Amino acid sequence: MKISPDRIRAIEARRDELQAQMATGDLPSDRFVAVSKEYAELEPVAQAASEVRRLRAEADSLAFMAEDADDELRAMAAEELHSNGQLLEAADRKLALALLPRDAADERSAMLEVRAGTGGDEAALFAGDLFRMYQRYAESQGWRVEMISGSSSDAGGFKEVVASVTGQGVFAKLKFESGVHRVQRVPATEAGGRIHTSAATVAVLPEAEEVDVKIDDKDLRIDVYRSSGPGGQSVNTTDSAVRIVHIPTGLTVIQQDEKSQHKNKAKALRVLRTRLYEQERDRLHAERAGARKSMVGSGDRSERIRTYNFPQGRVTDHRINLTLHRLPEIVAGDMGELLGALSAQDEADRLAQLDG
Repeated sequence: MKISPDRIRAIEARRDELQAQMATGDLPSDRFVAVSKEYAELEPVAQAASEVRRLRAEADSLAFMAEDADDELRAMAAEELHSNGQLLEAADRKLALALLPRDAADERSAMLEVRAGTGGDEAALFAGDLFRMYQRYAESQGWRVEMISGSSSDAGGFKEVVASVTGQGVFAKLKFESGVHRVQRVPATEAGGRIHTSAATVAVLPEAEEVDVKIDDKDLRIDVYRSSGPGGQSVNTTDSAVRIVHIPTGLTVIQQDEKSQHKNKAKALRVLRTRLYEQERDRLHAERAGARKSMVGSGDRSERIRTYNFPQGRVTDHRINLTLHRLPEIVAGDMGELLGALSAQDEADRLAQLDG
């Protein structure tokens, strides 16, 4: 990737300007937050550029020494020059990555939605397995998982489940999980021991805040009614369930898990706000990227992204042709290697696009 020196100088000058502004202590609190946020985005670029310059200057000195020194110093310089070249290559890559456009939503918390697909009870059981996999991974990251709504199946899985995953950088790590997940295994209910294939759909949406999406009351139709459980059984005897329809888009959210109508309405608005935010992100992405889809996938929920093969103990991510023979560990929440590979491929693709 060729990086313009003028661009680096402009970034460093802006970084110094912001640093001077913060040092005065005269900024109003809201302005200080904005300035410090911009500074935090530019500082890694400036540091990476400084390291590249240092290594290049060191390489020039070593090259000069390798030409004019005696045999012993020449050999030492050549060895150090080789080591310097490796460090410089890594520093150049770090600078290029720091300059890549960042997804503004990466640092956000996320709304996780898992729904059973084809396969009946087995699909619902698999949806439950996936949800627990994400719960365990979230725990390992120190994130908090809050159930927003869930519809259990008779066999013990989930027909659908929606949860909020709160923490730093949740969306950045989970955003490539959106898509169709397929499982191949012998169901517990299968007496003949035949392998069945079923599927579940995962959607990971960056969680919106009130400042992101303004919802006008006149654009909402809100219905309240009595919650009901499986088989029409009453969950409670008050009209606490809430259905919210966003009239301009037709988006509908139903919430009935809480016994309080107020809590159900608050949760439903939270889900609606997140889906409206994602809808706008999709529109902007389509405008900027046209019809192009990256190798890691578009996040389209109709796209089959991964297969969990229980008889062979393997997980295959079809977008990056990665197969790991660690299915029990992954389903138990040890997803670091898998998510890291997806993130690395995304970075490589974006660097290649810049080079092109």
